[in-house]
Amino acid sequence: MYPFIRMTKELWRARSQPRLALGETHVSHHVCWPWDLDLWKELNNGRTLTLYDLGRLPLAQRSGLIDVLKRERWGLTMAGVCVRYRRRVRLMERVEMRSRLIGWDRRFLYIEQSMWKAGGECANQAVYRGAVTDRNGIVTTDRIMAAMGHEATSPELPEWVRLWLEAEDARPWPPQM
Repeated sequence: MYPFIRMTKELWRARSQPRLALGETHVSHHVCWPWDLDLWKELNNGRTLTLYDLGRLPLAQRSGLIDVLKRERWGLTMAGVCVRYRRRVRLMERVEMRSRLIGWDRRFLYIEQSMWKAGGECANQAVYRGAVTDRNGIVTTDRIMAAMGHEATSPELPEWVRLWLEAEDARPWPPQM
């Protein structure tokens, strides 16, 4: 089940935190509960992606994007993700989640997220390709930035993100199965 109560708590907390500029990091803290586990008693890989919502949506709120989405009647969707898992997160273990916008192109926003264990080790990291949508499809990022009151140009995306995007472009769609 989706963690609605946890999300409500995170969005409530984010309301009292200062606004974030584009590229600044939203930090949140989370616990691996029994319902987050897989058969091996560690954080389920699919649940990891769901928990990343708990950082991504408050980031959008603190940056002012949620207000724009409501005002313009736009939606927010994820159009891709690349995840690297490196350390197990066990039952009742606490993690620090870091979420930030790392850049954008004409159509997509790129958000980097990571979970850090108490000892300072990174447990996992993801980069998401997100899109803002209206009834006609994807809203271009220049319209998004203008609606948010920004005239900023995107920072250059890291090479590893650009290579991921090239690989995604080379991947056949629809799948050939």
